[in-house]
Amino acid sequence: MLENTKNDQEMRRIEELELLEKAGVQPFPYNFDKIHTCKFIIDNFSDDNPEILSEVAIAGRISSIRRMGKASFCHINDETGKLQIYIKRDDLPDFYEHFKMLDIGDIIGVKGYAFRTKTGEVSVHTRQMQLLCKSLAILPIPKEEIDENGNKIIHDAFEDKELRYRRRYLDLIVNSQIKEVFIKRAKIISNMRKYFDDKGWLEVETPILQPLYGGASARPFITHHNALDVDQYLRIALELYLKRLIVGGFEGVYEIGKVFRNEGMDKKHNPEFSLMEIYVAYKDYFWMMEMVEDLYSHLALSVCNTTDIEFDGKVINLQKPFRRAKMFDLYKEYTGYDLKGRTNAELIDIAHKLKVEIEPGTTNMKILDEIFGSFVEPNLIQPTFVMDYPIEMSPLAKIHRSDEGLVERFELFINGAEMANAFSELNDSRDQRARLEEQARNRAAGDEEAMVVDEDFLYALEVGMPPTSGLGIGIDRLVMLLTGQTSIRDVLFFPQMKPEISR
Repeated sequence: MLENTKNDQEMRRIEELELLEKAGVQPFPYNFDKIHTCKFIIDNFSDDNPEILSEVAIAGRISSIRRMGKASFCHINDETGKLQIYIKRDDLPDFYEHFKMLDIGDIIGVKGYAFRTKTGEVSVHTRQMQLLCKSLAILPIPKEEIDENGNKIIHDAFEDKELRYRRRYLDLIVNSQIKEVFIKRAKIISNMRKYFDDKGWLEVETPILQPLYGGASARPFITHHNALDVDQYLRIALELYLKRLIVGGFEGVYEIGKVFRNEGMDKKHNPEFSLMEIYVAYKDYFWMMEMVEDLYSHLALSVCNTTDIEFDGKVINLQKPFRRAKMFDLYKEYTGYDLKGRTNAELIDIAHKLKVEIEPGTTNMKILDEIFGSFVEPNLIQPTFVMDYPIEMSPLAKIHRSDEGLVERFELFINGAEMANAFSELNDSRDQRARLEEQARNRAAGDEEAMVVDEDFLYALEVGMPPTSGLGIGIDRLVMLLTGQTSIRDVLFFPQMKPEISR
């Protein structure tokens, strides 16, 4: 951590705090009866009927101060916006002296009445003012001015991305517009829940700490349970426990929760991220494609009021239906090679010809994945269901009903990024065991992301799971799409960061 050294301005604030306390001002009171918001007062003030806001009580953080001899102005910000406050010395003779020791960043409560100033700004004339929290830090408040053409010019904007992520509380105070991203995030999740709940599917919770990890190809985070003296894992997916619930008799379950993958970080990946998984009995991946189309269109209309989403300089059309394309058809379309049924040696040779770096001993699954990521993904801009994956890439999906060597799986890609992953779920315990044992052999050969054999899950399948379709959607990427953000860090309040270096 950086050393917590105080500069002259911060030392001055501490001195002011001490002076206020000596004067009998409580700088950190316990409560304030806030009744109104800044937005409510601005939206509801009427010049014809100002009496309706003749008694208001608001609170917020000071964002600007203009002190004069007998009167002063300041602006406060609350969750809803900004409002001007007018303080007249004759109204508050005692507190007016205290007001001289208030600073930008302090939180105050104000009681008074709303009015409109000569410049036309809705404001509150203060009758009572109370300091609610004295801020001892200097906020990076940008300066605003209006040029001769009426355009707003901002100086010293708080734009340092790394500092904004590390100290999101400052970012939220100074760049208030980013709150809209997180408000929209909450609406996306609540609308998704409502969509599922209205269809009768049950929201559930499953363990985050697990004795075995599974449901995805990823490296886990490991922790230790002291009381049991056993290592446990932070879950990498929700899948295997949700399938156990389908075995138990629920016919539609979903979960929205955090999963953890011990991997690198970039614009699309954070080690801790939010995932939604849903499993519906007696359905297959064809049915799930139609549900996903409907869900995405529904969320776009509910949250953005349109299915044409502006993202990364493009217009993404989320109107259903989406394009459907078989995976190996896309390989051939974008590489010129038919990769279906190739041996490991043939795939390595083709990868070299395509200038895709492949290390000796790499599995077919990894080679196909690398080629797909380099040549196919970047071309999938409009919503595209990529269907029918090779069995090696999908150890939890059901064998394709008509195409040997493939499974019934699709991934939804939008703007070159995976947005959803779904299967006709494998419910033959014998086949599932064979595939997990193959994964275990791959792991023993050095594939750290290969799955492990989960005997309890296999026993659950032996008890019997009906035909089922399952789906996973990365919430953070969905929020990125619907809010126009190109980095996952911009849709997480507190993204993972490298440790700060002491100076």
